[in-house]
Amino acid sequence: MNKRATPRGATAAKPPLEHFVQCAGGFFARIRCSLITKLAIASGAALMFFFFLWSSLNMEAMEALSMENTISDIDRLGTTIILGLHDSMLTYTPDATQEIVRNIGTQRAIRSIRVYNKRGEIKYSNQTTEIGAVTDIKQEACYVCHRLEPPRSRLDIKQRTRVFTDDLGEKCIGILFPIRNDVSCSSDPCHVHAPGKEILGLLDMVVSLEGPQANLSRFGRINFLMALAIAGALFLILFLCLHLLVNNPVRKMMRATRSIARGEDFAGLDMRQCDEMGELGRAIGAMGREVLSKQAELARQMKRYQDLFEHVPCTITVQDRDLRLISYNQQFSGEFHARPGEYCYKAYKGLDAPCPNCPVIRTFEDGLPHVTEEVTTARDGSMRALFVSTAPMTDAAGNVNAVMEISLDITSSKFLEEELERSRRKYLGIFSCIPTALFVLDQETLTILECNQKALTVYGYSEKELLGKRFTELFADRDRAGCERRIREQAAIDRARHVRQNGDAIYVSMRISTAAFPGNQVYLVSATDITRRLETEQQLIQASKMATLGEMATSVAHELNQPMTVIQTISDYLLRKTTGDAAVPRELFTELAEGIGRHIARATRIINHMREFGRKSDLVIEPVDLGEVLTRTLELFTQQLKVRNIEVDCAIDPDLPKVMAEGNRLEQVFMNLLLNARDAIEEHAATAGPGAVKRVTLRVHAAGDDVAAEIADTGGGIAPNIQDKVFEPFFTTKTVGKGTGLGLSISYGIIKDYGGSIEAVNDPGRGARFIIRLPRMRPENGQNAGELRA
Repeated sequence: MNKRATPRGATAAKPPLEHFVQCAGGFFARIRCSLITKLAIASGAALMFFFFLWSSLNMEAMEALSMENTISDIDRLGTTIILGLHDSMLTYTPDATQEIVRNIGTQRAIRSIRVYNKRGEIKYSNQTTEIGAVTDIKQEACYVCHRLEPPRSRLDIKQRTRVFTDDLGEKCIGILFPIRNDVSCSSDPCHVHAPGKEILGLLDMVVSLEGPQANLSRFGRINFLMALAIAGALFLILFLCLHLLVNNPVRKMMRATRSIARGEDFAGLDMRQCDEMGELGRAIGAMGREVLSKQAELARQMKRYQDLFEHVPCTITVQDRDLRLISYNQQFSGEFHARPGEYCYKAYKGLDAPCPNCPVIRTFEDGLPHVTEEVTTARDGSMRALFVSTAPMTDAAGNVNAVMEISLDITSSKFLEEELERSRRKYLGIFSCIPTALFVLDQETLTILECNQKALTVYGYSEKELLGKRFTELFADRDRAGCERRIREQAAIDRARHVRQNGDAIYVSMRISTAAFPGNQVYLVSATDITRRLETEQQLIQASKMATLGEMATSVAHELNQPMTVIQTISDYLLRKTTGDAAVPRELFTELAEGIGRHIARATRIINHMREFGRKSDLVIEPVDLGEVLTRTLELFTQQLKVRNIEVDCAIDPDLPKVMAEGNRLEQVFMNLLLNARDAIEEHAATAGPGAVKRVTLRVHAAGDDVAAEIADTGGGIAPNIQDKVFEPFFTTKTVGKGTGLGLSISYGIIKDYGGSIEAVNDPGRGARFIIRLPRMRPENGQNAGELRA
């Protein structure tokens, strides 16, 4: 048998069964993958099930209703037959009774009508062949009543009804009707029925159910067809609704999601529905735009990270467990000219085995990142310092399948660190050897963080005792609050009293500035011990005082001579009176005694003032009234001005604010300025002639935040070429032997110590004017009278 050859490139025809199976498989696959088909099949099956269930229940209900109607009709017919047979049986006309039974039995649906007597004998029947036959009492029709002794005489219609299939296979229904003995049957003399008998016989009526069954079958077919049609229509409507309201939107959303997944341009979904599907579509549209935006941002970030990976200024490699290179960046490729799959130790260092203590191996072992510093020899023979860090890379199961290694060349930084360390040691040596106490203070708490060796020497503490101590604890108790404020203001403090570890007091000059310190900003404080300098200054000031007192000796003697003269006069007067035994009036004696007391008090006040002025003053400041100091100075100096015919014009404002100073030292300042004014007026009067005005003008008043004192004279003024030098030490314009050149210099230093200023100006056509300004006392200074001002 010859087989037909299949042309090349053609597909052989498949057998019909295989083709059917393939088509069926594809059909079921489409059903399985189609939501609308599954919903339609499920909903259709549910509709058919419920409609068939409804149809079945409806048929059962109709069948039960038809049976009840049939039984009711037969019951009425049987009752009618018994009533119709009553008269013929009462008159005992058997032929008429049989004729009635036969005529009624001729109806099409009636199968048999039998009348039984008490013995079960058929007396009348529509089938004449059955007349006279005796029925077994155990039969179904009779046994209903005769299964009990005595037989039951009353049964309901359901108990008297039986349904059976006859010999022809037709379904029939039979009902027994009891023929009861009534008065007319037992009272008539011609009847033999005793009154005590209740049942005289039975009427058994059998009716065919063929007609009702046919009607039920027809109704069932109609009902089934209607249910099928309604289910089909509902299924079709449901399918169309699902297709229009679900399938089409879902397919649109599926196309949109596929477009989003492919990263294509997405303009949104045209969902005009106002239901949940429309909301879902709009949500998917918004999600799509957001996803595309995120995808674009992710793509930009991936490109950025890829650019970072490629262009970062360090070598990056990804290695597997065998230390082979999986990927690397451009820096590594350009520096080592490696290729994928090469061993990292071969590419990095030209070695044939892994490096000892390799961080990549350790990361593979424990799954943790590691950091090391390595000093290696490059291929060109130079030494290189590398900072190496590793990071594990895991798969979906969390297992480390690769390690990223980042190597940063820190050769130059390493050299800079070494240079920085050398520089640090150098500056630390300078810091320690500076001949001034240096402190590094925390800005918040003023705690001493660092100090140099000079600080330990000056204050007598060990380094352990001094570090961690608050800097303000080095101040005397009364100076702490004010000085802490000035430290925070970074104001220079020219004179502050500190206490050494052994309790001795020292005076320091401090300068404060801010500086950067590891972790925060700090105060850098330099404290210079000026105790010896102040002692020298005090000695110099004391010498100046003694010189001033020596220069004022003549005027002071004159001041004391006046009260002494008055006292001597009173004494001579009293002596003469006593020698001549003359009585002194009581009033005069009291007046003379009071005069002696006043002049002795004046002399005592002058002597005490001179002693106070001449004593060595303390270095403690307190609130001082500048007007009182000037008034007290004039008490010593007024006589000197009077003997030289120099007028004094003094104006002191009442209720002056007080200043923080030391009254004795301010008195020396005013004394020096008055001496200079006196000498300037005398020199000018000697050249100007007898008509020259000799006057000293004194003013003390409040000026804003300061209290100002002005001392002006009518001398020749200050020459412009020396105006900037008048406060320099040892500078004087007086002749040799009349001045040391220290008065104004000392006055300048005293005023500066109290935070004030002093300046010398020329009054046009008048002379020189010295203006002193001292800051008025602040409220906090009044509570800390011992604070030393810058």
